[in-house]
Amino acid sequence: MFTDQSLKQSPGKRAANFILLTVVGLLMNFGGARLASALNLPLFLDTAGTILAAVLGGSIPGITVGFLSNMINSLQDYTTLYYGSMNVMIAIAAAWFSRKGYLKKVWGILLSIITFSLIGGALGSLVTWLIYGLDFGTGISAPLAHRIFDAGTLNAFWSQFTADMIIDLADKTVSVLLAVLILFLLPEKRRNDLYFHGWRQAPLARKHESKARRRFSRKCSLRFKVLLLIAAAVTLVALVVTWVSVALYHESMVEQQSELAHGVANVVSSNVDPARVDEFLEKGEEASGYSEVKARLSDIMRSTQDIEFVYVYRILPDGCHVVFDPDTDEVEGLPAGTVIPFDEAFEEYIPTLLAGGAMPPVISDETYGWLLTVYQPIVDRNGECQCYVGVDISMRALAKNEQVFIAKVVSLFVGFFILILVLSVWLAEYNVILPINSMAMAAGSFAYDTEDVRHESVERIGELEIRTGDEIENLYRALTKTTGDMMGYVEDVRQKSEVIEKMQNGLIMVLADLVESRDKNTGDHVRHTAAYARIIMERLREDGIYTDQLTDSFIEDVVHSAPLHDVGKIQIPDEVLNKPGKLTEEEFERMKKHTSAGGEIIQQAIGVISEDSSGYLKEARNLARYHHEKWDGTGYPEGLSGEEIPLSARIMAVADVFDALVSKRSYKEEFPFGKALQIIREGAGSHFDPNVARAFLESEAQVRAILESHVTENQ
Repeated sequence: MFTDQSLKQSPGKRAANFILLTVVGLLMNFGGARLASALNLPLFLDTAGTILAAVLGGSIPGITVGFLSNMINSLQDYTTLYYGSMNVMIAIAAAWFSRKGYLKKVWGILLSIITFSLIGGALGSLVTWLIYGLDFGTGISAPLAHRIFDAGTLNAFWSQFTADMIIDLADKTVSVLLAVLILFLLPEKRRNDLYFHGWRQAPLARKHESKARRRFSRKCSLRFKVLLLIAAAVTLVALVVTWVSVALYHESMVEQQSELAHGVANVVSSNVDPARVDEFLEKGEEASGYSEVKARLSDIMRSTQDIEFVYVYRILPDGCHVVFDPDTDEVEGLPAGTVIPFDEAFEEYIPTLLAGGAMPPVISDETYGWLLTVYQPIVDRNGECQCYVGVDISMRALAKNEQVFIAKVVSLFVGFFILILVLSVWLAEYNVILPINSMAMAAGSFAYDTEDVRHESVERIGELEIRTGDEIENLYRALTKTTGDMMGYVEDVRQKSEVIEKMQNGLIMVLADLVESRDKNTGDHVRHTAAYARIIMERLREDGIYTDQLTDSFIEDVVHSAPLHDVGKIQIPDEVLNKPGKLTEEEFERMKKHTSAGGEIIQQAIGVISEDSSGYLKEARNLARYHHEKWDGTGYPEGLSGEEIPLSARIMAVADVFDALVSKRSYKEEFPFGKALQIIREGAGSHFDPNVARAFLESEAQVRAILESHVTENQ
């Protein structure tokens, strides 16, 4: 059968099975995690349900369980969303291992455990490192990570990575073995019911489904095009969204850091007396209260890790004159009065600074590194700017935050990307690819040999029952109508062909009878020789001789054209054709010309209907012209020998001679059956093709039956 109706499910039953798998999978994920925590086991057991749903129901239920598990967990801890992509990958891998039948083999089970561990342990560890940095010695794997690290072989990162892999390997071993156990305990019919498919047609039988899924195309399959299109579209959208998100995040972070810098600048301004700036510049540390102000500025600078430098400058045409420059852990502050040249990044703002105006935040990467700088003027009672408070925020922290942000976005995107890709390909598979390939396979295997085969071919297309509700269904309906109508036309043509063939065979027999009516010696000769020819050809084919020539069409052509082998006798005068005694040498020469005459008559017929459409007439020509040729080359009209003689003529030579021997003629009595066979046997290799003669002799019983039926008819 082309389809398997046992796999057919109603939409309600399919939805119920999907919900059942999803609920059971979620309960296993959450129940397993709670059980491992309650028993203080060094395991997670939070993907057992995902693996089971994928193994039993395929990728869609598995992905659904994995994704919902992370969504529900994110209500308590949103960071679990970043690991959703790994659950999706595990679900796809589990479905693939199950579909390929690998989970029924030990090596397949081991390979699946390793694969799931690489996804959950190795990839999960890398995601954690990208987002949170090295979090050594935390979580379930902490004790093992410390033991590996204390051994002194691996550093902190690889110790944590190895510990995560080992713990995940144990976790996935338990999860996979549980899924495999349930898989084997369930009856096959129940497993088939639970598998979630999206057939929009009658389900194909397993072997035909496999062919339809991997059906190759001349250049690029539709599946690959759909996959490429969806992947490109989703990737493009993701890149745009990621770029916009990062740009907005960067802008938000710069604005946030700028506000922080302005806030710090306000605090610093409140600690610097603008009226004493000249004194601080001139006396520096010796000025009263200078050290106390500098100490407060140092405390303000160290109040947050984001602040790199805090200082107070007076801006003059020759550069920045240091008023306060507290020391940092890495850089010693400059003494009061030191003049610092303007950095290149500030050149466009020098006129504004000299005028005491406000300057927007500036991001630079020059003398003191990659910094976001805010200059805020300190004015006296008269509103005149006496100096500027400078606050430098390190951009390295901002860049690191952006990298973490990108890692989070990519982690989230990968999960959604795989989900959308798998769902889209799954929908395309069942709504477009499989229906089209099913129609192509059914139409490609269409056969016209017999009425039953043609009927089966039409039924094969009809039983697909494609119901996508779109242009694919329209195409299917057009195909079923076309094939149905075509079969009507084929049947009509077949019936007319049969009528024409009967008329054609009847005309041949009429023509042969006309020849026979002139030759009083022949009787039913033409009918008997046709029957003997068929017996010989069938035996040769059974014995595996001349099988390259003895096709069904060749045999039918020879049988149908056999009555015409003596058509050339129509040109032989009656006094020669029906002479009761032995022919003279001259008369025999005239009689021999019936072979050439017969070949010419049939050749003229071939010329009327064209060589390509002549069909059996080609063999009729060979029979008429060459049936008196002999294997040893002593025959006529051309003296051909061996396989130079057409096979049909070599067959007719045996049938013609035998029937002449066992038939009563005006110039002789019939030979006994055994004597006639003995003459055929003696002529093998000289008069007759030895293979043809042997096939005839081996068919003695059938030959005798034909001869006896002739005797019975004439009594």
